[in-house]
Amino acid sequence: GKEQGDVVVPTSGGRYDVHLRTRQRVAVYWEEEASEVRRCTWFYKGDKDNKFIPYSESFSEELEEAYMIAVTLGEWKKKLESPNREVIILHNPKLMVHYHPVASSDDWVSTPTEQGRPRTVKRGVENIAVEIPNGEPLQIDHLVFVVHGIGPACDIRFRSIVQCVNDFRNVSLSMLQAHFKKAQEQQQVGRVEFLPVNWHSSLHSTGVDVDLERITLPSINRLRHFINDTILDVFFYNSSTYCQTIVDTVASEMNRLHQLFLQRNPQFKGGVSIAGHSLGSLILFDLLTNQKADPEEEEHCAQESRTTSSTGGIEEVKEILKKLELSEYCDAFEKEKMDRQALFLCTEKNLKEMGIPLGPRMKILHYISSKREMKVTAELWQHPQSPANTSTEIVSPTNLNIPLSQVSANYPQLNYKPTIFFAFGSPIGMFLTVRGVKRIDPNYSLPTCKGFFNIYHPFDPVAYRIEPMIVPDLEFEPMLLPHHKGRKRMHLELKEGLTRMSVDLKNNLLGSLRVAWQSFTRAPVPALEAGSTEAEAEADAGTEKQPDTKPEEPPAAAVKEETPLINVGKLNGGNRIDYVLQEKPIESFNEYLFALQGHLCYWESEDTVLLVLKEIYQTQGITLDQPLPGSQ
Repeated sequence: GKEQGDVVVPTSGGRYDVHLRTRQRVAVYWEEEASEVRRCTWFYKGDKDNKFIPYSESFSEELEEAYMIAVTLGEWKKKLESPNREVIILHNPKLMVHYHPVASSDDWVSTPTEQGRPRTVKRGVENIAVEIPNGEPLQIDHLVFVVHGIGPACDIRFRSIVQCVNDFRNVSLSMLQAHFKKAQEQQQVGRVEFLPVNWHSSLHSTGVDVDLERITLPSINRLRHFINDTILDVFFYNSSTYCQTIVDTVASEMNRLHQLFLQRNPQFKGGVSIAGHSLGSLILFDLLTNQKADPEEEEHCAQESRTTSSTGGIEEVKEILKKLELSEYCDAFEKEKMDRQALFLCTEKNLKEMGIPLGPRMKILHYISSKREMKVTAELWQHPQSPANTSTEIVSPTNLNIPLSQVSANYPQLNYKPTIFFAFGSPIGMFLTVRGVKRIDPNYSLPTCKGFFNIYHPFDPVAYRIEPMIVPDLEFEPMLLPHHKGRKRMHLELKEGLTRMSVDLKNNLLGSLRVAWQSFTRAPVPALEAGSTEAEAEADAGTEKQPDTKPEEPPAAAVKEETPLINVGKLNGGNRIDYVLQEKPIESFNEYLFALQGHLCYWESEDTVLLVLKEIYQTQGITLDQPLPGSQ
């Protein structure tokens, strides 16, 4: 009974199962047509073929039987005819040929040996120049779910999310070998598994495509079909009906994949992260903002809050008074045992009774009033169905998980807490702004995910920044993603060098022109000849002062390089959020020409993959062999 049972062998890192009895290779985590698997023993190769092609197993058995008879009896020049009327002649053990008949053979009754150039026939795999890959490391350190954007195609070659994630995974394996070699040698690092999450097919299997087909105009058919299949996904997500379908599909699929992965990898102890491209990143962001922290964590936060308010309440009031430049009244508040909560209940009459003068009284009341407005704002975010929900700020008061003003939907809960959320070419910032959110409170963080990276190509038309929504009053550049080979691209260094050189030339030229103009205007006046030396001295002093004052401006570039010191809030645990890729030299010639490519480039981007790996392994205390310049 056991011998006749099907033997299943996991392959490709456990993402496919090979059923030996039925000779089929079946995808484990996603839907895909089963592919044929062969036990290869006999091969053929034509003049124009660059590799040996295996015969079917049944015909290989016939060839093996004829070969063994010829070897045993010493009778060669044997002819075998395949089911397709192709003839194989075994001349001797080293010369076996395969003739392929042409279509007109029946009409002219010519022998197959006369038709076409023969193919070489080979027995066994010896001396076949082919590299069999070693396979992926068995140890899996981390799991990443990848959610696609609009449409069924994810890159410029119209490939599916499965194929694009395969590329991303392959690049990650090469980056691990290049940048984590020491950790691999010490067996600290295995690999990161990336699994695709497909929601497009579930959305378009609801029957909405049939409804759209009825109302779609017959003209420019291909363009209209493309729009229905891709662009409309954005509108579907803004519809409460289909938004529910999308978030349910994404959450249930990620939970299903997580459970299935743990079943197949019971020894897995690593963390789980999530990544989204384009609209997929917005779906994940909305899901994450609506996750609920564990009750134990909430109770812990509440207890901390109570402890802080009881022991440090008066100190907190002192800090507020210090901030308002009213420290001299600290004794009056301490005498009345006034903590933060009591301060916010104060009226003008109370403050007057405490002996606080009118000016300080107005300052304190204004502060209390502004903080109350923030609290109301928070409550409105907590109840988005309220008609008065016109809030324009995401705040994060104590013990309150605040959903953003998304489409009204019941957001499902994930079975795990993501370690990091990576957004590729993401429109999150734009959608938040369109929803009426003007500012993200620096204290706001995702309830169950402490890491958030917004990665984009500089020419990506769909990508938007996040950091300016947290720090709106300060202009600063995003973090430049280091090149995976450890330096800036040559054309970017050249561009920066030319910019610096042009600034220097401009400063020197202006100084020279000023001197020339001054000497020109005073030359015709003889009365000034005596004082000319003084004027020249002043002009010389001007030219000397000019380089001293102007070159102090270029160090603005140096200030920009210190942007990691900028406080961008808790959304990424206090670390920078926006990371921009370096464009390739050819892309810098015309940014409009490469805009679409810029939105679809992330799957094969070594720089993107390396940042993902660096941040994931950093959570495990594992660093790159050599830190890249400019990286955090």
